[in-house]
Amino acid sequence: MNGRFPIALHIMTLLCDADGLVASEFLAGSMNMNAVLVRKELSNLIKNKLVSSQTGKSGGYALARPAADITLAQIYQTVKPEAILGQAKNQPNPACPIGKQINQHIATLYDDVDKALLEKLGSTTLKDFMAKFH
Repeated sequence: MNGRFPIALHIMTLLCDADGLVASEFLAGSMNMNAVLVRKELSNLIKNKLVSSQTGKSGGYALARPAADITLAQIYQTVKPEAILGQAKNQPNPACPIGKQINQHIATLYDDVDKALLEKLGSTTLKDFMAKFH
């Protein structure tokens, strides 16, 4: 597990609420984070076409498309960890009746959890999420 989704969602929510371009320093201040870390996540969101940027003295960041067209699942997929519930580093004993099958059953479980999570996040737009703040 990692903390990237809450950071990306915070950034996206702030951009949704903004009137115009937003500086990374403002975003960092709201999140009480180092601006370098915020810009790193902004770069990822730009790469995934959820955020746009404008350089220069009056530059900043904005949503790349309307909040009603962005789902929380789309935001999550930009930062999705490989295994949401973690991964074991050891290889089970193939002679054990449980050990020889555990990884395939865990993989199926993880697929089911991932599908359920994406379905839930996919049913909520950034605009819907933003409505909780007003």
